[in-house]
Amino acid sequence: MSDLAILREIGRRIKRKRLDKNWSQKKLAETAGLNRTTIGEIERGAPSGMITFIQVLRSLDVLEELNAFLPEPGISPLQLAKLKGKERLRASRQKEGKQPGESEW
Repeated sequence: MSDLAILREIGRRIKRKRLDKNWSQKKLAETAGLNRTTIGEIERGAPSGMITFIQVLRSLDVLEELNAFLPEPGISPLQLAKLKGKERLRASRQKEGKQPGESEW
């Protein structure tokens, strides 16, 4: 799928959300703080900035749906290893003549 085809699909989905709310382009533009022609351009698949996209999603109450697209990254294996610290892999040898749990005093 080309970049322009993706933009058209995003625009189609934004239009569908707007119509599901029974909003005109003018109503969405006012809620998002944008010009009505900008909304029309987005719905037709014209390129727009990220801030504009976020404003539209927030106005449509679908900004949280980005979590499904870009979930919060979990902890990386390297970070996990650093947090875990040095874990013992085996017991140390007991000194001869000393009973376990016995003090050196």
